[in-house]
Amino acid sequence: MSQNPYEPPQQPYQPPQMPPGQTPIQDLEHLKLLSIFHYVVAAMTALFSCFWLIYVVFGFVFLLMPTTGPPGQGPPPAEAKIIGLVIIIIFGAIVLFGWAAAVCVFLAGRFLAAQTHYIFCMIVAGVECLFMPFGTVLGIFTIIVLVRPTVKTLFDAGRNPFGN
Repeated sequence: MSQNPYEPPQQPYQPPQMPPGQTPIQDLEHLKLLSIFHYVVAAMTALFSCFWLIYVVFGFVFLLMPTTGPPGQGPPPAEAKIIGLVIIIIFGAIVLFGWAAAVCVFLAGRFLAAQTHYIFCMIVAGVECLFMPFGTVLGIFTIIVLVRPTVKTLFDAGRNPFGN
């Protein structure tokens, strides 16, 4: 009897073959190096995000300006407070976004070392490509390593029943 053409053929699972010269130990070494580089880029991202705190301080200076002063000098106090609040909100959001990105990059480094959360690592690698120049290089190399079938097998083997 012939097989249904709409069903895929039933074949036993075979693990992917290693490319010539590639060993699982090399994949583990690459993941370990990527993990370390993720920690470095996370620290740099957090540090560079702190630069914008200077503008948040300027916003607080505008917000806390005295309401009285010599007439005809500087913006009116009510407008200065609005400007200060807008500066605090905008640059505070930039700082928080940078810190959140640093946490995500740090977590991706941890997950790469543990070979868990494959999708999260792939998404963070794609987002890292926006952080020029170091994040771009790290994101591209991470994607190159993660798309290897042997690395995907390592992540599948590291999966536990609780969703890690």
